[in-house]
Amino acid sequence: MKTFLDKNFLLTNSTGEKLYHSLMKELPIFDYHCHLNPKEIWDNQSFENITQLWLAGDHYKWRAMRIHGVSEEFITGDASDWEKFEAWAETVPHLFGNPLYHWTHMELKTFFGIDQLLSPETAHAIWEECNEKLQTPDFKPRRFIERSNVQFVGTTDDPVDTLEYHQLLQNDPTFHVEIVPTFRPDGALFIEKPTFQNWLEKLENVSNISIHSFSALLEALRQRVDFFTEHGCCASDHDIPQMVFKESTKDDVEEIFKKRLRHEELTGDEVISYRSYLLVELGRMYAEKQWVMQLHMGALRNNNTLMQSLIGSDGGFDSIGDNLMAEGLSRFLDALDKTRSLPRTVLYNLNPRDNYVLGTMMGNFFEEGIPGKVQFGSGWWFNDQMDGMVRQMKDLANLGALSHFIGMTTDSRSLLSYIRHEYFRRIVCNILGEWVEGGQVPNNKLILEQMVKNIGFYNAKQYFQER
Repeated sequence: MKTFLDKNFLLTNSTGEKLYHSLMKELPIFDYHCHLNPKEIWDNQSFENITQLWLAGDHYKWRAMRIHGVSEEFITGDASDWEKFEAWAETVPHLFGNPLYHWTHMELKTFFGIDQLLSPETAHAIWEECNEKLQTPDFKPRRFIERSNVQFVGTTDDPVDTLEYHQLLQNDPTFHVEIVPTFRPDGALFIEKPTFQNWLEKLENVSNISIHSFSALLEALRQRVDFFTEHGCCASDHDIPQMVFKESTKDDVEEIFKKRLRHEELTGDEVISYRSYLLVELGRMYAEKQWVMQLHMGALRNNNTLMQSLIGSDGGFDSIGDNLMAEGLSRFLDALDKTRSLPRTVLYNLNPRDNYVLGTMMGNFFEEGIPGKVQFGSGWWFNDQMDGMVRQMKDLANLGALSHFIGMTTDSRSLLSYIRHEYFRRIVCNILGEWVEGGQVPNNKLILEQMVKNIGFYNAKQYFQER
């Protein structure tokens, strides 16, 4: 019987063990998409306690606590930080099979040197030990990143952001991790939302462009793309709940835009026409800058109206959508490709049903000299657990070239979530080891070593930084 969380955790064969320990383990991390707060990294303030570091804003944990029956008071409510930690400790022993069980104990062991299992019986001792260590210099935000051997971080940023903290970090000679913004223009794309016109006012203020037409909106967005590029940006990111596409003319979209400025209600077709046209225009801007375009598709957000009214959005009430995406995605990518303006693109699906849709779609669009120009992105959100990662990589291998895969990204707000890279890397090595020992691929040291290094780090670095 294997011991839980030993050095060969998740590694079930000797080849996988060798690949992980001799090659993958020591690779730096290229975290091309996350939701870390650059201000938090710049301020580099100590956390008062483990709850503030570990539970605040972590909707993964919140969902598990609600499923366990924990009162909202001890999740997002007014309970003390100790009471919230105690409620999490009471939940954890019930999470066998959930990646949160693995991540929780990997984070305690790796960052805090704690081998104990979290439970109601151990909660107080772990609380005290973590909080004591959090007051030392080695447990501040920047050190968590450095200790994880992170080389690059791509945050997620609104086009109206001033990027002041990115600039401060980039000019700080004492911090050597590259922190760059990622362009996330949801405010421009979701024209139907009540917040749209308030967002436009913010865009006007930062761009100094009066936005009374769709052409002016494009001018302002282009200016922000230029501004983000000056601050090191090399990628965009898009929330695509439904990937539908409709051909429209610029005149049509101008009228739709002006109709919205008049506070008139738009039809569903008008919203799709506007969003389709704007996505294509943005894609062309990204291609000019040689950015990577990321499409996160298929989330069904804010399902619980009552809870959204009480605690707001992003509270852990999102789930997997089941809208069809193949035709809309094909038409969108083709609209860019036929004018030779398709940027490097990463496709993420939330519904695992769509693995083969994306796995085959990526092969439709290519460019000489760019391996894997269109990528099937790593298992995302509800799929970033062991089964989801294995399924995504095996489906990618079946339908494409796993050796060109750009690997894992955290997509997280937590400074401790870099442990997920270790989780992913162990799984990659175990898959390759299974194939070798099962005689499905040759035990070719040169090929295997290069593949491990590339998937672990070098593919992503080249894909996002090659200009």
